[in-house]
Amino acid sequence: MIRINLLPQKKRAQRAEGSQLWMVAIMVLFLGEVAGLFVYHGGKAEELNAQKRTNAALQGQIDHAKKAVANHAQVKTTLATLRAREDAIAALQRARTGPSAMMLELARILTPGRGPSIAPERLSEIRRDNPMADFNRNWDARRLWLTQFVEDARHVRLTGLARDGEDVSELARRMGLSSYFQDVRLLPAKKIKSKDTGLDLVEFQLEAKVRY
Repeated sequence: MIRINLLPQKKRAQRAEGSQLWMVAIMVLFLGEVAGLFVYHGGKAEELNAQKRTNAALQGQIDHAKKAVANHAQVKTTLATLRAREDAIAALQRARTGPSAMMLELARILTPGRGPSIAPERLSEIRRDNPMADFNRNWDARRLWLTQFVEDARHVRLTGLARDGEDVSELARRMGLSSYFQDVRLLPAKKIKSKDTGLDLVEFQLEAKVRY
């Protein structure tokens, strides 16, 4: 009978199989680590791209702001020129219409049956607070006439004659109510006798500021 010892060969086969399993395990771990590195790298690359896009947007805003600042001085100069031109036009318009409107207002005040330009609600308030401050609608404006009118820097001085002091007070009252005049002030008056008619008259002067 022939006997063959197979024990060493079996052990060698087992060792070879064990080595192969270790190699497989190591390869699996290596491949898993490589896959993890790819995933990690892909995530970081996406974060980097997002940050680059954010930086590009911020840089665009910075560039736009720089351009706006660069033109700021020019824009301010242009606006200042336009405002100066508008102010000059407005001043010319006021100079053309203001004195004319003021003279028309004075004519209304001195026209029988007319009165000063004042908002109705404002006049009603004045009547409630002080009925004596209202103007007399029955006043005959022909009892008073102007002999001189002077305006300088929106200050006016009126000189005239009246039948009595109440006529002068009525003129001052109407001008004080008018939206075209303010700070109306009567100067000392004096009585005179008319050379033409022999009537006793009051020579007066009145100052006021003009609104226009």
